[in-house]
Amino acid sequence: MKGPVFLNDTTLRDGEQAPGVVFTTAEKLEIVESLAAAGVPEIEIGTPAMGADEIDAIRAAIALRLPVRLTAWCRMTSPDLDAAIACGVTAVNLSLPASDIQLSAKLGLDQPRALELIEHLVGRAAACDFFVAVGCEDASRADWDHLARVIETAARAGASRVRLADTTGVLDPFSTFDLVTELAAQSAIDLEFHGHNDLGLASANTLAAIRAGARHVSVTVGGLGERAGNAALEEVAVAMAVLDGVDTGIDLTALPDLTAQVARAACRPTAAIKPIVGADVFTHESGIHVAGLLRDCRTYQGLDPNLVGRRRRLVIGKHSGATAIAHVLSKSGRDLDPDLAAVMVARVRAKAAESKSTVTATQLIELYDRLCNEAVQTHDIE
Repeated sequence: MKGPVFLNDTTLRDGEQAPGVVFTTAEKLEIVESLAAAGVPEIEIGTPAMGADEIDAIRAAIALRLPVRLTAWCRMTSPDLDAAIACGVTAVNLSLPASDIQLSAKLGLDQPRALELIEHLVGRAAACDFFVAVGCEDASRADWDHLARVIETAARAGASRVRLADTTGVLDPFSTFDLVTELAAQSAIDLEFHGHNDLGLASANTLAAIRAGARHVSVTVGGLGERAGNAALEEVAVAMAVLDGVDTGIDLTALPDLTAQVARAACRPTAAIKPIVGADVFTHESGIHVAGLLRDCRTYQGLDPNLVGRRRRLVIGKHSGATAIAHVLSKSGRDLDPDLAAVMVARVRAKAAESKSTVTATQLIELYDRLCNEAVQTHDIE
């Protein structure tokens, strides 16, 4: 890492573009406050061109006066920039397609005309004292020489940053690294990477972009976003801390509650196996795993749950062994009789298979007490 890396959260813009997701103004303000409290330095707050309600929500967020940069997302058009001016924001992301297919199909433009548009609109925004970022939509399918010219033009016109968007989620970490390395070597201004998760690679691509020289990355809480979503704030922040020892300024212990808050507002439950924040990601059932964990938590735990304010949890189920069962029973003051261990394991597995679930501590105690009583009765008869 050649310098600090900044996370730009776009939950309230790109995240809300997920089908059926709508945040109320009150929810947006609560999320903004939580993001700021967690240490997120920049928030893409919304799209002013959507109309009066969006502008009112953006103004309300500005009125909170939080220590965070609030950026308005705009198309590379004068009406969109006018709407951002009306909001009172101090930063804008002016977005324009970068690939020939999108330039032609969406706007009927060629590369030279796109560069003229960038020079004009960025110059106007800079003259209004905005912090200006230029968004290269569909950069992953764009001509690299054109991207280099976009960056040069944007910098000359007064932009401070250029965003490279993998809009259709077609990059992998290797192609991401190559793209960002090539452009970062030529760029006089910061680059930002914006990954989509269509192939399940958004967070991996984001880490690759950082290692290649991107100083800013777009993320959303829980990976919320259109189609398969975006790079997840919690995944990127924790991976950078664990794998690269980089402090992004994010309070990692705040991430589970932040993710739960956004999931409630979006009416999209968090999957139990969701990395970092899912209910089961620090839960262990397998007998071999639990036996190892009880001796040394590093045996089957590459991420310390305490780092993100969570705890390891051991559960009993179909794959549990005698060691795990004995551990749970010991918490109720019961010692697993070695002579009964094999039968107990068999009964636990049968119970789990029957219920297609884990066996609770109460159920485990009941199973063991019943087994002990049976053993006593058998002994008395003999």
